[in-house]
Amino acid sequence: MKTKKLTQLAMLTSLGLALHIIESFIPNPFIGLAPGAKLGLANIIALITLVLFGFKYALGVNLLRCFIGGLASGAVTSMMYSMSGAILSTLLMFLVYKYLRKYFSLIGVSVFGALGHNIAQLTVASLIINNPRMFIYLPIMMITSIFTGVFIGLTANFTITKARLHFNEKIGI
Repeated sequence: MKTKKLTQLAMLTSLGLALHIIESFIPNPFIGLAPGAKLGLANIIALITLVLFGFKYALGVNLLRCFIGGLASGAVTSMMYSMSGAILSTLLMFLVYKYLRKYFSLIGVSVFGALGHNIAQLTVASLIINNPRMFIYLPIMMITSIFTGVFIGLTANFTITKARLHFNEKIGI
C-alpha cells in the first residue's frame, strides 16, 4: 500500500475515533423514545471511506475505530455491539452502494447502514441476555435509524462533495 493511501486511511480512522469519542459526551437525543440510541457520527467516516476507497478499507477503518474506541473509553464489553454493528452496516452500505446506486442516493445507503447497525446490535444483545424479546425494541430502533441515517448520509454527501471540489481545484482538474 502506498504511503499516501495509508496516511489517508490513518487520518480517516483517527477522525472516526474522534467522532466516536465526541459522541460519547453527547446526551441521547432520543432519550424518551429510544434509550441507548446514538447519532452514529463515526459512520460519517465509514461512509466516506466506502465511497473513496471501497469496502475492505471501509470495513478496516470501521473495525479499527471500534476496537481503539472500546479500549480508549474503557468500554471493552461494548466492543461486541460496536463491531457487530460496524460489520453489518458496512456490508449493507457496500451492497446498496454497489448494486442499487441508481435507486438509492448516499442518504439511502446511509439509512441501510443505520438499520443494519441496529439489527446487529439487537441481535448481539438478545444473544448475550438470551432473550429474543429484545426485538420488540426493533421498530423504535428502525424509526430512529431513518433519522440518524438521513443525517449521516447528508453530512457524508456534503463532505465528499466539498472534498472532491477542493482536490479538483488543487490539482487543476
